[in-house]
Amino acid sequence: MRAYTFVVLLLLLIFGSVAGYLYNKFSTLAGMDFTPPPITIAAATAQSAVWPSQLEAVGTIRATRGVELSAETSGEIIAIEVRSGEQVTVGQAILTLNDSVERASLRRQEANLTLARLLFERDASLIKNKSIPQSQYDNSQANLDSAIAQLAETDARLANKRIVAPFAGTTGIMKVKVGDYIESGTPITHLQDLSELEIDFSVPDRYFPALRPGLSIDVLTPAFPDKVFKASLAALDASVDTGTRNLLLRAKLENSTGLLPGMFARLIVDLDQAVRVVTVPETAVTYSLHGNTVYVLTQGKGETTARPRVVQTGDTHDGEIAVLDGLLSGEWVVTVGQNKLYRDARVIVDDSVEL
Repeated sequence: MRAYTFVVLLLLLIFGSVAGYLYNKFSTLAGMDFTPPPITIAAATAQSAVWPSQLEAVGTIRATRGVELSAETSGEIIAIEVRSGEQVTVGQAILTLNDSVERASLRRQEANLTLARLLFERDASLIKNKSIPQSQYDNSQANLDSAIAQLAETDARLANKRIVAPFAGTTGIMKVKVGDYIESGTPITHLQDLSELEIDFSVPDRYFPALRPGLSIDVLTPAFPDKVFKASLAALDASVDTGTRNLLLRAKLENSTGLLPGMFARLIVDLDQAVRVVTVPETAVTYSLHGNTVYVLTQGKGETTARPRVVQTGDTHDGEIAVLDGLLSGEWVVTVGQNKLYRDARVIVDDSVEL
């Protein structure tokens, strides 16, 4: 009996010691604070601003007067009067085809015309004295008219053997050479008047009510990344493309020095309709499949917390982005450190924090 009592007491002592140890351990853990520490972020206040209403588009620069020259008839090239990239004046000869047959025909037609005119003048004097019948006089007049028409036709064929500049401009690379035989419609070279350029571009038809000729446009090109060219809206198409629902527009460049037809251009159209918007730094907006999000800060109980909010964004300007819906002017938003945040996270604002 004594041994049994001793064992029981020993077990009670052992289990009591273990229970006391576990109680102290869990009491210590229960008293510990497992709340995550505050996250250091940078913040800014949403501002109210008046921004110009703008529309962005892309287009292609083209010459107001620009053509691809080609021959109207076939023949062998016997002379090229200009070099590639040369400035030409209106009416200046560019290329001549073999016109020996037409010139021979011209001489024959000129001789026929001279003879027809002499016969007509003789018959005209004789008809006054009624020395010849009226039918002979009529035949002489018809022969004269026919000779004149035939000479005009030969002149036209001869003119088709010469390609001349329809306006002053700059020639492109010559695609043919002396001795080539070309068919009607064969491209010869481009002719572009670089002094006056324009841009064709399209915008969605919903912008039509805000568009009108004369609107100011900023033009940017990859060839001059640090330069902004000025243009103005010159014309709107009379109909909308039924396939794309886009409206074709044309802008006229004010100073096109250095630009070439065919260049890509990005256009920013000032719609001349200032709007009041709420703006935040671009870094404040986080983009995801769930929508554009900003973290809004709130203060209470001696601490600052961040909560995500989905917003609708608009244009950007000088590092600022317009928030069209979901944010009020004066609200405090996180600008750096969003990747570490979660809903109702405690934060410490330190504007010296960098990305």
